[in-house]
Amino acid sequence: MKIVVLDGYTENPGDLTWEELENLGELTVYDRTPADKVVERIGDAEAVYTNKTSITKAVLDACSNLKFIGVLATGYNVVDVKAARAKGIPVANIPTYGTDAVSQFAIALLLELCHHIGEHSDCVKKGDWTNNADWCFWNYPLVELAGKTMGIIGFGRIGQKTGQIAQALGMKVVAYDSYRNAALESETCKYVELEELLKVSDVITLHCPLFPATKGIINKESISKMKDGVMIINNSRGPLIVEEDLKDALNSGKVGGAAVDVVSTEPIQMDNPLLNAKNILITPHISWASKESRQRLMNIAVENLAMFLAGTPVNIVNQ
Repeated sequence: MKIVVLDGYTENPGDLTWEELENLGELTVYDRTPADKVVERIGDAEAVYTNKTSITKAVLDACSNLKFIGVLATGYNVVDVKAARAKGIPVANIPTYGTDAVSQFAIALLLELCHHIGEHSDCVKKGDWTNNADWCFWNYPLVELAGKTMGIIGFGRIGQKTGQIAQALGMKVVAYDSYRNAALESETCKYVELEELLKVSDVITLHCPLFPATKGIINKESISKMKDGVMIINNSRGPLIVEEDLKDALNSGKVGGAAVDVVSTEPIQMDNPLLNAKNILITPHISWASKESRQRLMNIAVENLAMFLAGTPVNIVNQ
């Protein structure tokens, strides 16, 4: 079997191995593939893996030997899954690899907003502490989280894990999700409607998929219902936020701070409104990228193809 990986660099920049995938067939790995090279590079391969490189209907029409498409991510919108299904080509994603990494990163973003540790460390290295008149100083308000309320929009695996960490910090959690699991509720964790979540939360963190119903869920109207000074965290999907509205709310002080690991267009464009917002942290979509998380992704990607070859496919998103 010929196997092609179209854009393997972000999954494995050199600290992992493709050896287990090589054991399943004749493997070719490209770091990146421009759109005009996709058909050429897939060629007569029977299996292809992609992370963010689009596989369109036109690509599928041109690559008639394809029998399996693996996505090196949870999201699979880069593949025309309907066209693949029509051709009988299963598309497999990686649904569970990043729960711990992404939830940990969400809390890291929040803690950085609360303490600005990097900024204060940089100030010390520049000599600001040495030259300070007092024995300590801080350039930003320092925020204690214990006793505050975190509102989590999207209470699946990652939302639940983030909520567990928040409760360990002494926070109360309110969660909004279309599916409710009563077993998760406690004195410090309960489900509420979205309106209630917006009203009572000191911190709002997003962990929901990008659907038509959730696109732009953070917007001028929803922000107006939030507490003054609320903090917003998003390391789920960029389009969940109307970025112009968040910029305005940050610059007016309605939103006290925000931290995002995702934006509407990635890589971020220099005209993105959030680049002109106050009190915002922006990281380059790295919540998922710990080595441990990427190794889990690699293991599941290999298993997906192995199970397909064994006649018992798993993680198929276009059945």
